[in-house]
Amino acid sequence: MLLSPGYRRLLLLCVLLGVPIALACFFYVGLQHQLQHWVWTSLPEAAGYDTPPWWWPLPALVLAGLVLAPIVTRMPGAGGHLPVNGLGGPPVGPKALPGAVLAALATLPLGVVLGPEAPLMAVGSGLALLAVRRAGAGGDQRAGAILATAGSTAAISTILGGPVAAAVLLIEGAGLAGAQMVVLLLPCLLASATGSLVFTGFGQWTGLKIGALGLPDLPPAANPDAGDFLWGVPTAALIAVLITLARELGHRTVSWTRRHTAVRTVACATAVGVCVAAYALITGRSPAEAALSGQAALAQLAADPHAWPVGALIALVACKGLAWGIALGSLRGGPIFPSVLLGTATAMACSGLPGFGVTPALALGVAAAAAAVTGLPLSSAVLAVLLTGGDAYDQMPLIVTASVVSFIVSQLVRRTEPETAPRPATGAAA
Repeated sequence: MLLSPGYRRLLLLCVLLGVPIALACFFYVGLQHQLQHWVWTSLPEAAGYDTPPWWWPLPALVLAGLVLAPIVTRMPGAGGHLPVNGLGGPPVGPKALPGAVLAALATLPLGVVLGPEAPLMAVGSGLALLAVRRAGAGGDQRAGAILATAGSTAAISTILGGPVAAAVLLIEGAGLAGAQMVVLLLPCLLASATGSLVFTGFGQWTGLKIGALGLPDLPPAANPDAGDFLWGVPTAALIAVLITLARELGHRTVSWTRRHTAVRTVACATAVGVCVAAYALITGRSPAEAALSGQAALAQLAADPHAWPVGALIALVACKGLAWGIALGSLRGGPIFPSVLLGTATAMACSGLPGFGVTPALALGVAAAAAAVTGLPLSSAVLAVLLTGGDAYDQMPLIVTASVVSFIVSQLVRRTEPETAPRPATGAAA
């Protein structure tokens, strides 16, 4: 199959598709970032506030609910996949793509505590399937599935540190597919590499920020020792319990919103706003730290962890965790980014324990949270390694241990099976 002319044409098509998909994703995420900056920085400053006041999330999230309700109830595709189901499910087709794009673009900047990864994957798969149909190849379901998978992988690779992380997600999410895995992996690697190159070039040329998950500044490097493992293993287990309980709340929210969907969607968005406002009231800090997807707050926490009192970290985990659980079952977006912030905040709150370092806590927090929310321990470890950069070599034993412990504990704690297996859409499309 690898040597057949049809497969070689498919690889070339994946490279060609990677460029327009990456461009669409770049400007989509850039616009979302600009809207987010306007809502949470420019508008409060224009109103005379240095930072958003504690009540700011309330009208913002109510508006998000009012915008999302008709999208969920009336547009094809209901605004995209429910985030409580992870990144799994069939690829979003061209008919459902407008609803998914509009839902994310109109609500995520308003403070919905979800990430951009699921909408980006919808953009990638939807554009790829549209290109296939326009080319008159819509009858080849196998080629369409591979191209949709490659498109969604190219899209998500741009915000997860590059094509390597996306490829590992694909391999682990699709399971033991044998030789067929190579057939799917090669197009996804090519499309991801092309997409990453386009994002890098356009980012430098335009100067637009896309809000990709990254930690430009990290605490000083420190080798993990016995104390880090002594406290790190139970901390990883605690993170798994918290993430899994929040997902359980998301499943209960799904059941609740099945009836009177429009009204209850607005109610859930309002409840998210109340949780975010409660964080600002309790801590006296900006509500933006608990709102949104968490990329900015995660970078701030990693750059200066000592600027966050333990009480503020606990309040962040409690308030954002509750808001995230509600949003998982009612709103639209990705589940990974907020969970990484929750796991990191939990680990940082425990880093003051005797013998537990800040840098090891940061590394294990990322890995444990990602493993708990995705159910993919290897992919989670790779993501933590990419985020911690030069410190990753020393932290790798702790990262892997935390990822495995979190995965096992989350499986033990989970009481209900997800509606869709917690696999990335890349694996589901295969």
